Amino acid sequence: MDNFRTKLDHFSRKTISIALLSSFIKWILLGSGVGILAGSASALFLTSLNYVTDQRIAHPWLLYLLPLGGALVSFIYMKYGKNSAKGNNLILEQIHAGSEPIPLRMAPLVLFGTVVTHLFGGSAGREGTAVQMGGSLAEWLGKTLRVNAVDRKILLICGISAGFGSVFGTPLAGTVFSLEVLAIGLISHEALIPAFIAGFVGNLVTTSFWGVAHIHYHMGVVPVLSLSVLAKVIFASVLFGLTSVFFSELTHSLKKNFTKWFKNPVFKSAVGGVLVIGLVYVVGTRDYLGLGIPLIQDSFTGQMSPFAFLWKLLFTSLTLGTGFQGGEVTPLFAIGATLGNALSGFLGLYAPFLAALGFIAVFCGATNTPIACFIMGIELFGSSGAVYLFIACLVSFLFSGHTGIYTSQKIGVPKSHFLTVPEGTTLGTVKQTKRKKQAGN
Repeated sequence: MDNFRTKLDHFSRKTISIALLSSFIKWILLGSGVGILAGSASALFLTSLNYVTDQRIAHPWLLYLLPLGGALVSFIYMKYGKNSAKGNNLILEQIHAGSEPIPLRMAPLVLFGTVVTHLFGGSAGREGTAVQMGGSLAEWLGKTLRVNAVDRKILLICGISAGFGSVFGTPLAGTVFSLEVLAIGLISHEALIPAFIAGFVGNLVTTSFWGVAHIHYHMGVVPVLSLSVLAKVIFASVLFGLTSVFFSELTHSLKKNFTKWFKNPVFKSAVGGVLVIGLVYVVGTRDYLGLGIPLIQDSFTGQMSPFAFLWKLLFTSLTLGTGFQGGEVTPLFAIGATLGNALSGFLGLYAPFLAALGFIAVFCGATNTPIACFIMGIELFGSSGAVYLFIACLVSFLFSGHTGIYTSQKIGVPKSHFLTVPEGTTLGTVKQTKRKKQAGN
């Protein structure tokens, strides 16, 4: 009997080992496949983005075509986009056990739409485009291979990881972001290895195979930890979190109101383009158009206007709120970095140091992904300021409340036990509940 039990135990362990090895090999292949597709798409996107940005700077008159560009993109989405217009939220919904297909057309549509936005001067980012391309390509791969519902969910997570990691050059942050963005307070580990493989391969393909370089920044001298510095960092981080709330709420409000005022999305985007042009003349500069990378670079090297963060926030919210394509994250980097720079004189802290904290903290508050943003801070700025980076992410995450740029993001665990949130609640349904309560009162 003992001999039989020993053989049975040995067979069971051998079977488990074979199953684990098979699963590992399977996800190396599938994750790498998603990484190759998303990494190549990101390389094409980043190269195109650099080209059209150079063209916009070289030919200032292109700005006056922004209304036509926005109208064209909205017309194409209205005519051929179908559910692609949902963007990142569509991918999150499908990971949350949705059954709605993610069309392959989402990848070329969002690529074209974002490139047009940047060619004519819209203020938008690139993360949304990369994630949507990664998600739609992962869906296509899954359909081609006829994967089951569970594997489809993991493949979509891989698409997010590969898209995010390859477009920013941060594969570790991309891995955790793809898991953390699904639900506030919850991280599922079932897709951890596949997501890492996809993010790692995606970044490798973009940088090593296609030769696309990423921009890195330096936070400079990190102050010695003290109660005084800690208090200043926490104070700044509270402002970073509140700024992310302002951005998210303003963008959602503009999307809702412009959709209500202008039933035709083509006309809505054309009006948005005219308003962006008008805002350029109000401010008297074109510094707030496009991604905002020059703003970020200046935040780490010199003094900025104390209101630069606010202008970039308004330009981006107006661009995205009127139907232009593009992401939010790079403008959020610019908003955070310029705000950190503006606070440096008031708080008596080194400007590049606070710019680095703002860079990741405003992004963290808007996406509710503190661990991913902390890891991104390490990947971009090194580990010398790790403690401050972590504190900034935690504080901003807390003070951003149950708001964010992704309305389909679920609230897995409320940020405070004093808040009662029904199971399955998303950031979008929280807003709807608030509006109903306000209407009832």
